[in-house]
Amino acid sequence: MRRVPAPAGTRPDDLAALAESLAVLLDAGLPPRSAWEAAAVYGAHPLAKRVADALRDQPSCASALLRAADDGDMRMLAAAWRVAERTGAPLGHALRAMAETLRDAAETEREVDVALSGPRATARLVSWLPAVGAVLAGALGADLVGALGSIPGATAVGAGILLMLAGRWWMRALVTRAVARLRPPGLAEELVAVGLAGGVSAGAAREIAREAAEESRLGSVDEGGVAQVLRLASAAGAPANELLTAAARQQRRTARADGRRRATTLGVRLMVPLGVCVLPSFLLVAVAPLVLSLLSSTTAGLR
Repeated sequence: MRRVPAPAGTRPDDLAALAESLAVLLDAGLPPRSAWEAAAVYGAHPLAKRVADALRDQPSCASALLRAADDGDMRMLAAAWRVAERTGAPLGHALRAMAETLRDAAETEREVDVALSGPRATARLVSWLPAVGAVLAGALGADLVGALGSIPGATAVGAGILLMLAGRWWMRALVTRAVARLRPPGLAEELVAVGLAGGVSAGAAREIAREAAEESRLGSVDEGGVAQVLRLASAAGAPANELLTAAARQQRRTARADGRRRATTLGVRLMVPLGVCVLPSFLLVAVAPLVLSLLSSTTAGLR
């Protein structure tokens, strides 16, 4: 259940910092290729160096970024860049939108990680309860080896070990599901908003955003919210890109609340494998051999 920290440069915060730095360089007048090269020379993110190398044989920055991307966050950045290239939207605006999305995702991940620290530690400790019980039973004088020599003892210990392993797997699965990081919500809204910033029509922006997501290997994006926001903007005569950005922010806030709720309910969910697997395993591995050992000693003493 131990989580390995992400290497430096691969966390969403690091990628968001790179996107913001590129936005500043582009706003300062640097061409996109020069901005990537400058970020590769003076920046700390490994993606910048990979993109700068890929630009030697790629026709565009979006293609180079997609080739260098090795996770979903980087592919999101590539999709936004491709939408901006195809619609003529300001690249700085697209990069800042993705940086905000990535920072929200990183903040959600940190909050969930903090909330899960207690349940995760509890699961790790409780999963070893049967093994600790067996050691204590041996310290109390139980003849565990002798108990294993009998059919009831071997059956009890074997079943207890299987239950302990099942309980550990079950609790690990619950923790993994609780900490699983999904694709940040609101991606479709953000991509369409970038397209609208380039001055294209709403239909064209949606089509370009859909194609960019597919080309960036992000899969299909949920456009149900996009259609609803665009209908509202058309009916009210309001700026659609601002409404889309607001909708994306709200979806990320909801996702953060859902993450905290998952962390809160994990402690309750862990009670199920505890009662079904871990406690019976403790009885079979620690208590049953101790009882069998005492019975064996008592029987031997009566002979």
